Amino acid sequence: MTRPRGIRTRLLTVVVVSVAIALGVMTLGFNVMLARSLSRDADALLHSRAAAEAASVDVVNGRLVTPDQPDSGGLESQVWVFRGGRALESPRASAALDRAAQAAAATPGLSVDVPGVGTRLYAVSAGDDPATVVVAGMSLAPYRHTQRIALIGSLALAAALLVLVALVSRWMLRAALRPVAEMTAEAEAWSEHEPNRRFAAGEPYDELSQLAATLDGLLDRLAASMGREQRFSAEMSHELRTPLAKVRAEAELALRRERQPDEYRLALETIVRGTKQMSTTIEMLVAAAQQESGLARGRCDAEEALAEVAETCSGLATGRGVVVSVAPLATPLDIGVDLEVAVRVLQPVVENACRYATSRVALVAERDQSAMLVRVDDDGPGVLPGEAEAIFAPGIRGSAGGDMSVGNSGGAGLGLALARRLARAVGGDVTAENRGDGGHFIVHLPAG
Repeated sequence: MTRPRGIRTRLLTVVVVSVAIALGVMTLGFNVMLARSLSRDADALLHSRAAAEAASVDVVNGRLVTPDQPDSGGLESQVWVFRGGRALESPRASAALDRAAQAAAATPGLSVDVPGVGTRLYAVSAGDDPATVVVAGMSLAPYRHTQRIALIGSLALAAALLVLVALVSRWMLRAALRPVAEMTAEAEAWSEHEPNRRFAAGEPYDELSQLAATLDGLLDRLAASMGREQRFSAEMSHELRTPLAKVRAEAELALRRERQPDEYRLALETIVRGTKQMSTTIEMLVAAAQQESGLARGRCDAEEALAEVAETCSGLATGRGVVVSVAPLATPLDIGVDLEVAVRVLQPVVENACRYATSRVALVAERDQSAMLVRVDDDGPGVLPGEAEAIFAPGIRGSAGGDMSVGNSGGAGLGLALARRLARAVGGDVTAENRGDGGHFIVHLPAG
């Protein structure tokens, strides 16, 4: 058994079937009630007729005596009078009807329908003589004719109503679902030509506008997800290009001719640094993509996060003669992200400060309403005016460091860009200040 394909066809089928069942039940109930009402009316009329005939019957010396009635020719037609099982009076009727009347006389007070004749019989005792029984008969043809007319009329009316309901329902469903069909066609066209278009039905006021708003939200989430994937792919390829090129160039240079062991060692160390840098970049991008996807965020202690960052950057700081200090916290403070995420956001900023600092880098954490601020200050040249935003672009380095080129600093110009990307993914940010007395960066993270 195949199901209707369209929702409009299914709804129309449900409506028509439901109305058909309801009309069928109502028609059946009406005809049953009408039949019972006509049967009661026939019984009442037959009982009154039998009672009237019984009152007019008198038996003298075994013979039936009827009173003189100027307006009547004697007993009503289809009236039998029995005494002791013997018929004293009987109308002109078929033998079957006579036998049925005689049988009915044996049980006074009961109505009996004679099969195949269409007559109802009712027996009643005549006056004070229980031995005399009057049986009155009445044709049911008029009542059955009325039942047939009512049955045919009710069926015709039910059929007409069913057709009318089907037509009206079809029109109403088509009108009600037309916006859905239009929305479907529009969405299909947008997906190919205008992926950024939305239904924009305004504030939801009914089911269809609520559907439009829900679909707009779904499309926004899908577009954001696709945008994140595209951005992730683009940033991955863009930000890995420089360290990968360095690794490849160093390896090709080392293989170009025979070299001394120290030169090979230097080349391998450069390759290891490049691979570590690529690994860090990949981890940062993956962490940012995971946070943008709405993964559950944890909580960590701010002092623990700063201590781990300082320890992680200690090698770079020692190599440049820089001291990294962490200001003690007056009260325990929590950061609203996992410890690993907090460290990945802070580490590139602190490493950048260590590369440019002259002798010291200071880390200070403080609470600012619903955010946690980590200040990273160094005594280096600082950020020049107009570069506070440019230095966060991938591959862009500030010019305040003079000869601090990518090669000399050991960086690839990606750290600050990745730090800001990950910070924004968790609802924070990384900004730079130009105060003229060294480098000053502020890392914003959600408070725990």
